[in-house]
Amino acid sequence: MNYTTQEFMVSACSRLINDNECVFIGVGIPLLAGVVASKIHAPNSVLIYEAGGVGSNSRRLPWSISDNATTDNALMATELWRVLGDVQRGFVDVAVIGGAQIDKYGNLNTTAIIGDGKTYQHPTIRLPGSGGGNDLASSAKRVLIIMRMENRKFVEKLDYITSPGFIAGPGERKKVGLKGGGPQAVITNKCIFRFDSLTKEMYLDELFPGVTVNEIKAVVGWDLKVGSNLKQVAPPTKEEIEIMHRIDPLGVVLGSKSRQEEQSFEDYYRIMKECYESIALLI
Repeated sequence: MNYTTQEFMVSACSRLINDNECVFIGVGIPLLAGVVASKIHAPNSVLIYEAGGVGSNSRRLPWSISDNATTDNALMATELWRVLGDVQRGFVDVAVIGGAQIDKYGNLNTTAIIGDGKTYQHPTIRLPGSGGGNDLASSAKRVLIIMRMENRKFVEKLDYITSPGFIAGPGERKKVGLKGGGPQAVITNKCIFRFDSLTKEMYLDELFPGVTVNEIKAVVGWDLKVGSNLKQVAPPTKEEIEIMHRIDPLGVVLGSKSRQEEQSFEDYYRIMKECYESIALLI
């Protein structure tokens, strides 16, 4: 059975979501991971979107955190301030977030890639900023981070800390008053990192099939530690893949964007109709 990188990432992330958890997710891979988890091993998990959708059973892939689909069959459709307030009150068990840069303590930068000779006011790349990322990184009980492994993303020192991980090591979160538990894992397109319980430093814990330790170290900007029991990520199951493609029949997240450009509106309508009908059977 062949798998795509995206399918691997969705499957790996979904397996880190437990039953009976409140899960704060964004669109894209986090959403697919949440749906797969809720349909297979975490049927009592509650998915929460930043714009206020709580406990939805989406019948198509939401295009954004405020898309109508984030409230399909939902327990509640409330507002952004309410769900982020609930995060700060400690009601969210796990949050799934991403970043443009990450350091060894799991701190994230989604504000600006400043670059040599540049300034914060005039950076090389201006990024979207925090959104709800800082709230989730600060206050969720645990945080799952999703990022692709690319050069200059896993860096020794961030250009800017947007969302805190373990800041500078053990005890730092408590020192600055953060209530959440911090990052638990970083799921990439090549491996999974976890954090040492004593040093709070990121280490390599699982590899995707065919990926080597040297390949990972070549992309990481610090002296990366490797777990004593390095494992291989288990491939997605047939059931997981079937659910992913029911919710994303156009391949927006799963990787068929080039095919969409050739589709007519009639094809798009037919596919979305089939998606609604298939998910209705799934619920």
